[in-house]
Amino acid sequence: MAMENQTMISYFVLTGVSGDPQLQPFLFVLFLLIYLLTLVGNGAIMMVVRADPHLQTPMYFFLFHLSYLDICYSSVTVPKLLLNFLADKKTISFPGCIAQMSFILMAGCAEVFMLSAMAYDRYAAICVPLHYVQTMNKQIRIRLVGGAWLMSIVFALINIGPVFHLHFCGPKEVNNFSCELPSLLELSCTETFTSEVTLFTSSMILGLTSFSITLVSYICIISSILRICSAEGRGKAFSTCSSHLTVVVLFYGAGMFRYLRPKLASSVVLDRLFSIQYSILTPMLNPIFYSLRNKEVKAALGNILGKIKRV
Repeated sequence: MAMENQTMISYFVLTGVSGDPQLQPFLFVLFLLIYLLTLVGNGAIMMVVRADPHLQTPMYFFLFHLSYLDICYSSVTVPKLLLNFLADKKTISFPGCIAQMSFILMAGCAEVFMLSAMAYDRYAAICVPLHYVQTMNKQIRIRLVGGAWLMSIVFALINIGPVFHLHFCGPKEVNNFSCELPSLLELSCTETFTSEVTLFTSSMILGLTSFSITLVSYICIISSILRICSAEGRGKAFSTCSSHLTVVVLFYGAGMFRYLRPKLASSVVLDRLFSIQYSILTPMLNPIFYSLRNKEVKAALGNILGKIKRV
């Protein structure tokens, strides 16, 4: 009865990255540059992969979709973050908050499984090279990408459902720059046990599944590389995997800390830092890892820029 008499809130206040007013202009410029680099870098990779016939291979097929996903992931949070740097009232409506939370869950889960698909691709290329074309044919590639998106939709729906049974009557302040589910659960006036168990269980199942695929793939990859006789051959094989492995470590490390750590170990500062890591910085860094350390991408980009200059 007391719950029925409480006023339900219609909006939330996002506390953002920092509450210091003097830092807002600097942070706005910083995150605007990061967002522009994300758009330009990932957009360039997508353009190069589509335009260059030499990059029509399974590895670049997945890289194209990872770049598209990174643009989507960053666009879920950064535009609203930039707007709040300039706004006096850093609010987001309740439906807008739920929508943002849903897309964050989808993008994060899709990225995890996309990285797993890329790890399996590297396994097929290094461990079974003679059957690589058959193993990673077009139909298999489409299924892997489609499966990543399908699992992300399922993950989001599973975790959104319990949220609609919660009541939010205050406080209104979300201790983050976006409506991530862990931050939102802290504001509920009702018991969040079901939501917490659902989030932890689904994150564990999907996380362990994707991580196991990645881990087993890299165990086989490293084992095969160590059997290569020439140092040059080992170096070339390692170089094709090092960029992807770096991204996996950064993304998994930050995501696991944010979603799987005990509630009592929560820290507002660390939550914000890790959220920035996997939802803003990783999408920006992916093009750097995959282009600056990849001769084929750099060569293709150089050819395209050369054609543009001649025009």
